[in-house]
Amino acid sequence: MAEEEQECGSGEGEEISEYTRVWIPDPEEVWKSAEIIKDYKEGDRTLHLKLEDETVLEYPIDPKTNKLPFLRNPDILVGENDLTALSYLHEPAVLHNLKVRFLESNHIYTYCGIVLVAINPYEQLPIYGQDVIYAYSGQNMGDMDPHIFAVAEEAYKQMARDEKNQSIIVSGESGAGKTVSAKYAMRFFASVGGSSSETNIEEKVLASSPIMEAIGNAKTTRNDNSSRFGKYIQIGFDKRYHIIGANMRTYLLEKSRVVFQADDERNYHIFYQLCASAGLPEFKDLSLTCAEDFFYTCLGGDTSIEGVDDADDFEKTRHAFTLLGVKDSHQMTIFKILAAILHLGNLDIISERDGESCSISKQDEHLHNFCRLLGVEHSQMEHWLCHRKLVTTSETYIKNMSVQQVVNARNALAKHIYAQLFNWIVEHINKALYTTVKQHSFIGVLDIYGFETFEVNSFEQFCINYANEKLQQQFNSHVFKLEQEEYMKEQIPWTLIDFYDNQPCIDLIEAKLGILDLLDEECKVPKGTDQNWTQKLYDRHSSSQHFQKPRMSNTSFIVVHFADKVEYQSDGFLEKNRDTVYEEQINILKASKYPMIADLFHDEKDSVPAALTGKGVSSKINVRSARPAVKAANKEHKKTVGLQFRNSLHLLMETLNATTPHYVRCIKPNDEKRPFSFDPKRAVQQLRACGVLETIRISAAGYPSRWTYHDFFIRYRVLMKKRDISKKTDKKLICKMLLESLIKDPDKFQFGRTKIFFRAGQVAYLEKLRADKFRAATIMIQKTVRGWFQRVKYRKMREAAVRIQRYTRGHLARRLADRLRKTRAAIVFQKQYRMLRIRRAYQTIRRAAITIQAFTRGMFIRRSYQKRLMEHKATIIQKHARTWMARMHFVRFRCAAVVIQCYFRRMKARQELKALKIEARSAEHLKRLNIGMENKVVQLQRKIDEQNKEYKLLNEQLSTAASAYSTEVEKLKKEVERKKGDGNQMASLQEEIDTLRLALEKAHGERKIVEDTYTKEKDVLRKRISDLEEENVLLKQEKEELNNKILCQSKDEFAQNAVEENFVMKKELEEERVRYQNLVKEYSRLEQRYDNLRDEMTIVKQTPGHRRNPSNQSSLESDSNYPSISTSEIGDTEDAIQQVEEVGLEKAAMDMTLFLKLQKRVRELEQERKKLQSQLEKKESDSKKSQVIEMKNEMDLDRDTDLEYNSLKRQELESENKKLKNELNELRKAIVDRVAQNNSSNDVQDSYSLLLNQLKSANEELEVRKEEVLILRTQIIKAAQQKDSGRNMESKINMQTSWPNSDKHVDPEDAIEAYHGVCQTNRKTEDWGYLNEDGELGLAYQGLKQVARLLEAQLQDQRREHEEEVETLKEQMVALREETEKQQEVFFQTLQLSPEAQVEFGIQQEITRLTNENLDLKELLEKLEKNERKLKKQLKIYMKKVQDHEANQASIQTEKQRHELTRQVTVQRKEKEFQGMLEYFKEDEPILVRNLITDLKPQTVSATVPCLPAYILYMCIRHADYINDDHKVHSLLTSTINGIKKVLKKHNEDFEMTSFWLANTCRLLHCLKQYSGDAGFMTQNTAKQNEHCLKNFDLTEYRQVLSDLSIQIYQQLIKIAEGVLQPMIVSAVLENESIQGLSGAKPMGYRKRTSSMGDSDNSYSLEAIIRQLNTFHSVVCDQGLDPEIIQQVFKQLFYMINAVALNNLLLRKDVCSWSTGMQVRFNISQLEEWLRGKNLHQSGAAQTMEPLIQAAQLLQLKKKTSEDAEAICYLCTSLTTQQIVKILNLYTPVNEFEERVTVAFIRTIQAQLQERNDPPQLLLDFKYMFPVLFPFTPSSITMDSIHIPASLSLEFLNKV
Repeated sequence: MAEEEQECGSGEGEEISEYTRVWIPDPEEVWKSAEIIKDYKEGDRTLHLKLEDETVLEYPIDPKTNKLPFLRNPDILVGENDLTALSYLHEPAVLHNLKVRFLESNHIYTYCGIVLVAINPYEQLPIYGQDVIYAYSGQNMGDMDPHIFAVAEEAYKQMARDEKNQSIIVSGESGAGKTVSAKYAMRFFASVGGSSSETNIEEKVLASSPIMEAIGNAKTTRNDNSSRFGKYIQIGFDKRYHIIGANMRTYLLEKSRVVFQADDERNYHIFYQLCASAGLPEFKDLSLTCAEDFFYTCLGGDTSIEGVDDADDFEKTRHAFTLLGVKDSHQMTIFKILAAILHLGNLDIISERDGESCSISKQDEHLHNFCRLLGVEHSQMEHWLCHRKLVTTSETYIKNMSVQQVVNARNALAKHIYAQLFNWIVEHINKALYTTVKQHSFIGVLDIYGFETFEVNSFEQFCINYANEKLQQQFNSHVFKLEQEEYMKEQIPWTLIDFYDNQPCIDLIEAKLGILDLLDEECKVPKGTDQNWTQKLYDRHSSSQHFQKPRMSNTSFIVVHFADKVEYQSDGFLEKNRDTVYEEQINILKASKYPMIADLFHDEKDSVPAALTGKGVSSKINVRSARPAVKAANKEHKKTVGLQFRNSLHLLMETLNATTPHYVRCIKPNDEKRPFSFDPKRAVQQLRACGVLETIRISAAGYPSRWTYHDFFIRYRVLMKKRDISKKTDKKLICKMLLESLIKDPDKFQFGRTKIFFRAGQVAYLEKLRADKFRAATIMIQKTVRGWFQRVKYRKMREAAVRIQRYTRGHLARRLADRLRKTRAAIVFQKQYRMLRIRRAYQTIRRAAITIQAFTRGMFIRRSYQKRLMEHKATIIQKHARTWMARMHFVRFRCAAVVIQCYFRRMKARQELKALKIEARSAEHLKRLNIGMENKVVQLQRKIDEQNKEYKLLNEQLSTAASAYSTEVEKLKKEVERKKGDGNQMASLQEEIDTLRLALEKAHGERKIVEDTYTKEKDVLRKRISDLEEENVLLKQEKEELNNKILCQSKDEFAQNAVEENFVMKKELEEERVRYQNLVKEYSRLEQRYDNLRDEMTIVKQTPGHRRNPSNQSSLESDSNYPSISTSEIGDTEDAIQQVEEVGLEKAAMDMTLFLKLQKRVRELEQERKKLQSQLEKKESDSKKSQVIEMKNEMDLDRDTDLEYNSLKRQELESENKKLKNELNELRKAIVDRVAQNNSSNDVQDSYSLLLNQLKSANEELEVRKEEVLILRTQIIKAAQQKDSGRNMESKINMQTSWPNSDKHVDPEDAIEAYHGVCQTNRKTEDWGYLNEDGELGLAYQGLKQVARLLEAQLQDQRREHEEEVETLKEQMVALREETEKQQEVFFQTLQLSPEAQVEFGIQQEITRLTNENLDLKELLEKLEKNERKLKKQLKIYMKKVQDHEANQASIQTEKQRHELTRQVTVQRKEKEFQGMLEYFKEDEPILVRNLITDLKPQTVSATVPCLPAYILYMCIRHADYINDDHKVHSLLTSTINGIKKVLKKHNEDFEMTSFWLANTCRLLHCLKQYSGDAGFMTQNTAKQNEHCLKNFDLTEYRQVLSDLSIQIYQQLIKIAEGVLQPMIVSAVLENESIQGLSGAKPMGYRKRTSSMGDSDNSYSLEAIIRQLNTFHSVVCDQGLDPEIIQQVFKQLFYMINAVALNNLLLRKDVCSWSTGMQVRFNISQLEEWLRGKNLHQSGAAQTMEPLIQAAQLLQLKKKTSEDAEAICYLCTSLTTQQIVKILNLYTPVNEFEERVTVAFIRTIQAQLQERNDPPQLLLDFKYMFPVLFPFTPSSITMDSIHIPASLSLEFLNKV
């Protein structure tokens, strides 16, 4: 291999000469650079070299092999993106290139052919953001800098293009960054593929990372978080290449780590996390302590990792379990299993005396915890841990085990439990990532361990290196295949390339009787040992070139792998391969009482995994299993670990071979994990192990350097002669002639179809020739320029000497003349100066004296004036004070007088109101209201007269009897006097007199008792009243005091915080205004929707159809409990209306407005009636209470009369009501019949007028009758109740009475009156018969039942309303109480302030109160205005309908008259002036939208006024506004917006169509603003344009909708333009050679010739972009788009050009050069010139290009000194620090005369830019879109001047 590398390292013999640089071996740095200081001649034994530190060295050359040192590549090739682009391909060149890129440029990714080499920086880099993903998405792999995203994009692109599954193989040492690389690859797939489901699969996979790291990662000597297993993740895609699911397979879990760890290593993280969280309450049952207390976690020493919090990581692990759907119960079981493993390791095994047996104490706490946590029996586990079962053909034996055997069995059990748990967790992760959608293709990401070699290598390292041998074989064959395809594609003669084939090493391991086969056989031997197996290996494979025996050991062996020799220690191989677990222990675990633990070990029999079960491999969903389901009776029949791993590895290789592989090799730069530190020894070791150097060797064996003809011609045309170029036009022929003349050996190059292929070293030779040619030309240029400079310098010096002499002589002469003039002038100056000085001194003294006098006199005058002024002001103050006091005294007296007058007038008004009410209830008033009852009243009056006559007659008889009685008494008195002497008579008389006297005294006593009781009650009442009055006075005083305090307090508070709250109020007002505008917008939308629904209902009502039958039954005649009399009457009215409608709308010609008004009036009367009724009842109850007390003595006499009168009145009213109802129904029928028979509109109108009048009169009569009936309801109802209850009513007088279902209070005196009335009624039954003589009493009783139900319902409603009002008042009281408390607090706080602060606070509070009131009033005013506009709109609609009705009638009359005329007579129509309105019929609206929007092409109206469709639509809207048809306006605007959206959706990639409708939408929006009637939009209107304003409708909401639509169209326009421009930008701005000959191509690597690059040339020039921009500009200008919007469009496009170009520049090393900076600056100047030519320089588009301009300047500036650094920091203000540093790191000289940017200079830049607060992202967001603004641009065109072309097919539009 060294010889082959030497061949590819050395070029032609003549190159080994002086100044040639070479690489020599070095023990510290592996390879060291040196320079030859003496020419080498063949046969020399030494090379004379000079190292970089100027040390001279003689390098010996072996005469046998004649090996020469490796040649070093030219500096121009150092730092290449692709190692295959190097001219000399060998190990030192690869190592140096990686070191330069990693340390100097901080580039961690480098291509090596098809391999991406990733070096772990041990530092977070900002190169993985979403913007970087977008930058790499869709790019060819060789176009951008190396990146993991580029590899992922290549895999994704090939999957979509070739429809073949892909694999990304990530390998490397522990700590090299494999897992991170795999994670970033999956993140790229998730971002680009876009998960089609609601759950992001990538997030689920990443969510599984904490779990897999916890159970599969551990701390090793090389890595704190080393993955101790391999995994293969398949990301599934559907047919649209969206992620639909994922699946994970794991390989070779390091189970031995569970029971053993080396020094300074740890067990798996999950154990330490669990111990760190043992103090949590839910983990008390686990009986865990710290990790140092457990044997399995303390073997490595330190149990902690610096900077790692195990408890915090455990919370992340639990959270990840929850995210993946693992139940809490399962989580606890997992933690129990892990805790049980720790307890298992702490078992105390006691050895017996014989040494062949042992035991475990029954009191062992750890065994008890182990059995309790796993739910197994303690005794059985204790027994079988120390015993085993031996089964023979005839018997079964129980055998004791030694301590070592028990320890081994215990460790095997712990490893087996952990492996099963690992498998279970992986299986559940796959379930969470599984999907039922059919998978179309997948991309697999293999994160697997790299080649490992340690001081002690065991079974795990053997399996790992075996897997790497298989992967390296696949890698070599794939590289060889790609090389062959490339040669075949370019039609290069194919010669067999010898490459390293590691199949013999693989056969040594896996072939029959290989290492694994012999290991399995030894495991089957009962007494097999590791030493026996090693001896068999010596005997069998000692002759193999890949197997060696160590000299000093008989227990180890050496395998020569492709990367290095590895010595393996055979100790433990058999035990690890057997993986012995006794079946008895497993059976105990299967019988666990916990189902999950039992299932964990039952699954071992049933499952058929596709990979290594014992090593943590989950079964793949779509891969066939490699092993059959064999029932394992015992451990001897179980498959070994080696066999299982071999099977799973074969399956993996089958999967990889069925996919297209992509390789990522992760390199660990140092073992100390220092950021950006490079250890050459470790790097070379890993480069050899991962196959990178093998790729280099295969590439170098053929033609590694490859150039396209175009790039070769540009790079090396300086070696050609001008005549050769001018003679030949074909670049291929020119290149062939040049190479044949320069390189004599034809084997050193080959001409392919599109490329030239070179052997190793030839490109360096060509570069040397090119550099020599440049050097010679440079010397010639320098010689000529220096001579020219010296000649020019001599001429300038001679001319300067002559000129100096001339000017010197002239200067001396002028100086002498000047001296003479100045001497004479000095004398004159002295004279004048002295005079002036004396004069000024005199004037100064004089002015001072005058000033002193003036000030003195003024002082005296001012003193006198101030004294008089103060006296005058005092007089004025006294005058005004006295005036104010007198005025205030007068005002108080006047206010008192006014109050007295008000109270007196109110008292008089109440008395007058009471009198009017009494009068209103009088019979005369009823007589006036009820004319129809005069007859009954006359009869009643007549009856009353007769009763009065009887009463008078009885009085006369009574007076006659009294006079007779008095005469008889006189006679008796005389007789008594005459018979005084008679003793007996006197005694009897005296007794009678005594009896009478006793009776009289008794009566007086009773009277006195009654009077005393009355007096006492009266005194109590008066005292109570006086107390209440006093309390009322106190409350009033307290109220006044509180009001005064609150007033003072509010004033003080207002004065204190006025300024602060004013600012806050303004801010809140703005926020409230915004919210209010949103609410108004929503309200307007709902209101419009309501209007539309109402119009639809009106249309439905006016449509003829089936109507319900009329109902002529009134509420009193119906048996149903209808709730309202007036409602039924309204229903009758509606029935009548419907009867009229059934006759026919055309015949009846009804006016709906009349009936709507009638119905509204009836409802108002009903409400008014209810209010009057409630007021009347209240007044009646009050009047009754007063009348009962005053007229108690007259009650008995009037009760009979009142009852008789009320009964008669009720009967009369009911009969009259019935008659009126019948008359009303007959009148309705008559009207209907008349309408049906008569077609004349006048008759119909008369009928309606008659109906309206009759209804009004009927309603008035009905109101009166209802009031009278309601007056009588109480007496009749009470009479019926008292009749049933009996005669004992007087004993129950004091009890409270109530109505049924009512809580209304009834006065007991009313009940007494009703009782006596009933008694009188019963005594006068003949009156009832008289009243019921017409048979109307039953009818009246039914009516009163209905009335009672109605009143009861109304009473319930009133009570409910009363309760609601009470609740509202309570809430108001609570609010007022809280407000009062707040005001008191503020008042107390204010009292502590100073008087000035109190005044200020009071003013502030008053301002706040007034502002709130003002806002409330404004809101109320806005509501009223809105209501007013709505009512006006409705009124206009009704007026329009009336006008249309009249117009229809007039047109009917006109038609009749027209038919009567002769046909020869024609009437000429007078032409009217066009008013700028277009009329159309509603059914023509779809045609209008189709012709004007949907089917319209922009070319159709290109020769007309710009934005013609917008003007036409506005004229149609204006006509709809003119006729006040809101439905038409709404329909047209909605159809327009929907039509535009439909067109844009159809033409979503048509720039012209999109710009056309953007212009028209904006113009329509401007028209709606310009002609809205708002003064702010009408400032530039002419008088004619003001006539075209909308009159009836406010289309503010539609303006907002159109504005939103314009924004959508604008965004679609930008998207279309960006889609056209984006493919051109990189090629035109960065790659195109605008200045010919300025740049030269550099050598390309493998990635420039990948299959992702097409053969066609897709390059664009800057002229192509400018042509496209011209096209865009002409289109938008032709469409009439506003200039402001055009400026915003091109500002957005130029920003996109800047962002895409700069992002590409930041990710491409090949374009970061001085020449590219010059090209970019020239291209930007061309774009700026275009902006000025189109008058777009004011749009801000040029400013968006500033970052790209500064990047170009940065490429052109010097980059050496600190002054250069300051200049860069000063100029590059638009670039972030990361962007500046990135460009400096990427800067690459195209020619060797340029110098690289040093690392020290970059550090200086970073130090000077530390103070900047730049955003963290590296790239610009090219998808960012500036917010668009649509400024109002009024049009100067009037509507009446617009012409509609016939091509639009809008003939149905009529000009108005």
